[in-house]
Amino acid sequence: MGIIIGLLVIWLILSIVGFVVKGLIWLAIIGLVLFVATGVWGWLKRKTNA
Repeated sequence: MGIIIGLLVIWLILSIVGFVVKGLIWLAIIGLVLFVATGVWGWLKRKTNA
């Protein structure tokens, strides 16, 4: 579970950097997509282990 939380933090930081630096809007989009994908994957994995 620690890896999933670490990935969520990394994707969130990449998204924030992408929105702050206007030339890196693509980084924000990728970061948000990966953040959502990791969150869904972690949620489904947690449901399976419970």
